[in-house]
Amino acid sequence: MFETAASRYTQIRDTTATPGELLLALYDGLFRFMNGARACMQNNDLTRARELLSKAYAITSELYMALDYAASPELCERLEGLYGFAMDRITAASRKGDINMLEEAIRVLTPVREAWIVAVPQAHRELAAEGRR
Repeated sequence: MFETAASRYTQIRDTTATPGELLLALYDGLFRFMNGARACMQNNDLTRARELLSKAYAITSELYMALDYAASPELCERLEGLYGFAMDRITAASRKGDINMLEEAIRVLTPVREAWIVAVPQAHRELAAEGRR
């Protein structure tokens, strides 16, 4: 019963969330998978680490493909480089079982995530304020 309720909640959240909220959810998942992979690597559970790294790669790839150059070419160009770097490091971490490669991906993506955590709510507030005018 709990699984059904959780599944319905997730489905409703995903269909009613704003693009910014979905972006933050992707980053939450990305970091959950990368941190989980790091813990698995530290415990020498490379099979599970590789599963989690595969999921992290998939999310990073989706973020990469979703870049909208028409909206902000300069920002997209920078994010493309960061996402490409992170995908390379995630792949290397999985292939070699190298936690340092994973740490590099985490290090590069952390400031991007932190920026979105600030920017998305701020954009929502600004849109709400414009709507009241």
